[in-house]
Amino acid sequence: MIKKPVTVKLDDGLDARPIALLVQEASQYDSQIYIEVENKKINAKSIMGMMSLKLSNGDDLTVVADGSDEEAAAQGIEEFLSNAK
Repeated sequence: MIKKPVTVKLDDGLDARPIALLVQEASQYDSQIYIEVENKKINAKSIMGMMSLKLSNGDDLTVVADGSDEEAAAQGIEEFLSNAK
């Protein structure tokens, strides 16, 4: 299991389109991937769950990945959240 602290660096935060892209990114990996914010732990492959977080630029979160490709999964999610796509 990998836990990686990440700060969201997307100018517009995570609205519907970036969330859909984030879920697509997470779904490419076999590992279980969760986003932890304060006391919430949300499956990064769930579009409705991710939308419930209402993340904004500058928010701090933790990416948790567990599985056969956990390193690549954590890195991929970190890169997505650190770059405007």
